Amino acid sequence: MSEHISGTDRTAAVPDGGADLGRVRRMWHLLEPLHAVLYYAPEAFEEAAALGYGTRERWSSYFPYRAAPLGAVGARPVASAFYSFSPRMVAAYTERAWTVAPPDAVLRARLRAVDRAYRALFGDLLDRPGLAQAAALARRAATAADTAGRPLAAANAALDWPEPPHLQLWHAATILREHRGDGHLAALLVAGLDPVEALVSFAAVGAASVERFGSRGWSAAEWTAARDRLAARGLVDRDGTATRAGRDLRHRVERDTDRLAAGPWQALGPDDTDRLADLLGDYWVAVLGSGLLPSESTLGIGKV
Repeated sequence: MSEHISGTDRTAAVPDGGADLGRVRRMWHLLEPLHAVLYYAPEAFEEAAALGYGTRERWSSYFPYRAAPLGAVGARPVASAFYSFSPRMVAAYTERAWTVAPPDAVLRARLRAVDRAYRALFGDLLDRPGLAQAAALARRAATAADTAGRPLAAANAALDWPEPPHLQLWHAATILREHRGDGHLAALLVAGLDPVEALVSFAAVGAASVERFGSRGWSAAEWTAARDRLAARGLVDRDGTATRAGRDLRHRVERDTDRLAAGPWQALGPDDTDRLADLLGDYWVAVLGSGLLPSESTLGIGKV
């Protein structure tokens, strides 16, 4: 549907309020790895194992860690909030998650995991005065985030703030990334892309390989059917490569996502946002240099 809406109309639908969207995207690139440590650090798997979750693959801890702020909800609300995961996969990892450990215990475990992981990753960097400054700036941005219609951002924003600056930084990064993620789902809905179509169209523009997107649990038949639906709309060729219309649609989705994520950075202001970016540099480098995070991500950072 929305592939037929003009660029002028789409821009009017999601005003940017004068935001520098390049700056908005830069902050996402810097903060996302700081948040994602929770899903890959060995300390996070150890804390999950201590609660009773499996650790043979990361999904057993990923789903309870990320969903815990929502409370002891079932698979359907989690699948709605996470969007691009197959409902079957969500159910497999969440139907009994809260019988292993209640959400409040999971929330405590994830803070312990990040505390330990950050200490291992950053070492003496945790003693720098700039860390407290970065945490304060990130907290200001996160506190300014409008969480209306954004369930994961709202759930994380409702949690108590931890005391140590490095955990405040992680908590702020988490609120901000979920704020952006919730907005991204709104952009996908406006674009008329259902959960599996969102992945197929993203793979079609080279954001990541089909194999990487396969980790979201959709069957080959579901993937093919979604590709066929997109082909009928003129968004992909029969081999799954994006057409010009498909590339344009994905560009609008990313642009709308940036616009919807701009509020916290508008509130913080350009000077303080740039100051935060400078302060985050060494921590960002430390995370990326650790080898914890996969070289290919389904988020498309650096590719879209």
